[in-house]
Amino acid sequence: MDDAEQTGPRGRTVTRLTDPRALRAYAHPVRMALVGLLRTEGPLTATRAAELLGESSGTCSFHLRQLAKYGLVEEAGGGTGREKPWRATTTSTAWDAVTDTQEMAAATGLLQSVIAERYFEQLMRWLEASPDEPAEWREAAMLGDRILWVTAEELAELGRRVRELSDEYFERQVRPELRPPGARQATWLNIAFPGDFRKR
Repeated sequence: MDDAEQTGPRGRTVTRLTDPRALRAYAHPVRMALVGLLRTEGPLTATRAAELLGESSGTCSFHLRQLAKYGLVEEAGGGTGREKPWRATTTSTAWDAVTDTQEMAAATGLLQSVIAERYFEQLMRWLEASPDEPAEWREAAMLGDRILWVTAEELAELGRRVRELSDEYFERQVRPELRPPGARQATWLNIAFPGDFRKR
């Protein structure tokens, strides 16, 4: 397997998926949820992960073993069977948007489709729950768009600058003691694409 781990700013570590089998393995809602849970909640057993996700412990155990095959999770030591704890191997996952083979393009497309569906589901859950949330959080949350006339290079630069800004808060994920009182886990979505693609 040629997937690689990279180190980024402020304690961020990244698994870069370069194997189409790894991309397809990760492109499963339960597996993505498991990796996300291990990254935010720390080491968990399959039983505890199942409780938090509303899945069976057998399902979570199976998917954790599949994720381990591609280096996305690993055993944390201690316990046996479904009571052994698992941990995420890195804090982030990345892959190349531009690929050189049809197999990689198909695997990347599948993964991105699953991620988009997952984000949409999370957004809809927030919109349903938001009337019961404190006003300060409803005001801080964002939903909207902005039309920009940019070159590909400018759009890439904008994305880099936004990532740098959000990275200022990333260390709080790996160092809970840095979280100020009242801090909550927030999802920041990065979505940008040409709006006139249908016209070409």
